[in-house]
Amino acid sequence: MNDSRNLNAQAYWKENIRIVLILLSAWFVVSYGMGILFADELDNFRFFGFRFGFWMAQQGSIFCFVILIFVYVYKMNRLDHKYGVDEDHDDFVPDEDYYHQDEKSGGSSQDDSRTGEK
Repeated sequence: MNDSRNLNAQAYWKENIRIVLILLSAWFVVSYGMGILFADELDNFRFFGFRFGFWMAQQGSIFCFVILIFVYVYKMNRLDHKYGVDEDHDDFVPDEDYYHQDEKSGGSSQDDSRTGEK
């Protein structure tokens, strides 16, 4: 069972890194490519009355970055749901229950450990 969890975690992180690399590549193309490398070629076109390379460097890249954020959130939520690590499967324990469990076990409470008292 532990091996299957490790394989599942490895597959999750592999897909996570793939998504991040794809989105970082898009970010690089938009910011560096369209704003600097291809700016002269893009300036041959007009967009909202501005040269397109200039517009992409000043306005369009910001829109693209916001879109990348939404794409990242969407893709990560789907990935979390696929591997069962989304908020629906979270093992959340309310604070009240957590501290009652700690008292029942006879261990020191959280407040004692923070103040250094034993």
